Amino acid sequence: MSVLLEVKNLLAEFQSENYITKAVNDVSFTLERGKTLGIVGESGSGKSVTSLSVMRLIPSPPGRIAGGEVLFHEEDGTITDLLKLPEDKMRSYRGNKISMIFQEPMTSLNPVFRCGDQISEAIMLHQKVSKDEARARTLHLLKEVQLPRPDTMIDQYPHQLSGGQKQRVMIAMAMSCNPDLMIADEPTTALDVTVQATILDLMRGLQKKHNMSMMFITHDLGVVAEIADDVAVMYKGKIVEYGNVQQIYENPQHPYTKGLLACRPRLDKKLRILPTVRDFMDEQPDGTITERAHISVEAKIHEVEISQQETNERNTRLAGEAPLLSVKDLQVYFPIRTGLFSSLKGYVKAVDGISFDVKVGETLGLVGESGCGKTTTGRAILRLVEPTGGTVMFDGRDVRALGGSDLKTLRRDFQIIFQDPYSSLNPRLSVGSAIMEVLNVHNVLSGERERKEYVHYLLEKVNLLPHHFNNYPHEFSGGQRQRICIARALALKPKFLICDESVSALDVSVQAQVLNLLVGLREEFKLTYIFISHDLSVVKFISDRIAVMNAGKIVELATSNEIYAHPKEEYTRNLISAIPKGTMEDILRRRSDKAA
Repeated sequence: MSVLLEVKNLLAEFQSENYITKAVNDVSFTLERGKTLGIVGESGSGKSVTSLSVMRLIPSPPGRIAGGEVLFHEEDGTITDLLKLPEDKMRSYRGNKISMIFQEPMTSLNPVFRCGDQISEAIMLHQKVSKDEARARTLHLLKEVQLPRPDTMIDQYPHQLSGGQKQRVMIAMAMSCNPDLMIADEPTTALDVTVQATILDLMRGLQKKHNMSMMFITHDLGVVAEIADDVAVMYKGKIVEYGNVQQIYENPQHPYTKGLLACRPRLDKKLRILPTVRDFMDEQPDGTITERAHISVEAKIHEVEISQQETNERNTRLAGEAPLLSVKDLQVYFPIRTGLFSSLKGYVKAVDGISFDVKVGETLGLVGESGCGKTTTGRAILRLVEPTGGTVMFDGRDVRALGGSDLKTLRRDFQIIFQDPYSSLNPRLSVGSAIMEVLNVHNVLSGERERKEYVHYLLEKVNLLPHHFNNYPHEFSGGQRQRICIARALALKPKFLICDESVSALDVSVQAQVLNLLVGLREEFKLTYIFISHDLSVVKFISDRIAVMNAGKIVELATSNEIYAHPKEEYTRNLISAIPKGTMEDILRRRSDKAA
């Protein structure tokens, strides 16, 4: 195999008022033609800045590439240092020889232009062809990325497409000039597991067909194993471990790699808590990393595994509890109106007659793909969306019959944690003020001092510090913001929490910490949960029972172990099979299947 890209001693830094942050610190790697390099790490590890440095897209100021080489090997044997090219020459490489797929397709596509026009523009810019030729090539690309109804989709706007469809458009755009290298920056993070599996298959197929090299960036080692040949694990701007997929999975050397492998929820085992990166490593004030204990990933998993007897005892105890929530024949229909006078043409049945109970102290998981109705179900229970029909009984009260002050009182016992913590918090309010606002509205505690002390207590409960009281949301990481939202939800001492995709946007390591926090709070405060997610492995970890939703209906409802071990519905089996298991046996089997 010939080398396509060499990165040597790359250094990228960002200047702030008081200090310089080395986002990429002496990074080196090699990528061969036709191969895939996976770059893995948590948010802030430097993986995305590494890819932007290769493309020379780091915003300046405050960022700059401070040193190193990025050597691009042409097929004729010429070697070009991309960092030394003038800007006009570099533009001929971007999109033409090196293309990039960004994490969020909606922000990468121009909302006022049709999808086909945006792809055609890239083709005309680099290949100097006519508008008709560019459109024909665009239509071919949309077919190649298996976009449904490409003849129609070519003239649609980004907002008319689903997340997976938008990502296919981005892949088509990246493929438009037959690049030698495609950089994919978290291209599947925001997608359902089934859509993720389809996108990974698509990218793998296109790579093989065009003999293209790929740099695949993700925070999830389970995902990177599906597609990469070699893996570079990054931590705080440095590559801490580098090797082929089998080496990294079977015999990880660095404690950070072990932590990333261990913290992904397992489908084959029921765990008491999820291992975290901090179970494997300590970091000294000078940045030195030491291994906390020389323990293998599997040994740590075994240490926190729950026995079948413990699971059975918990299920038996919960079965004897009274229902805290009873949902009967719940329906949420949204009207479809068209024409000048908005005449009614029908209804979208987002929730179509579902029924279930949630026992005191139980966690019920709602799982399914986007659009299945799980989020609408959670909001309808709280009457954030008004149900069309059915009954919702909470602690003996008919939720649909309540109004005004009675509904306000009920919501003290009934709280929700939303998917995006940043949009859930007012950016103009400090964290302490946002939590105290809840106490003020419901007139909890007698004065300002008592309320402030209580907020300090809540912050400590979610593993934050009292001095965070005066900080604003933008000063926190995604995981910390989600902890703040959890603290706010706990402020009124509720009996019931609905967690709506509350960890789906987080790194797997941060996700593990938040899931462990939710489990600990459930036991300490005797909470009852509905946990909503598209990821069955996450739902299985935290849930006692799982309800699988599809097209507004519950298609399967059983204990979490039964759902995984004996799924009755094809839809459930597809959800399970789409999840990367993260075991070497599964990785080798999948690779063999794909090769065949």
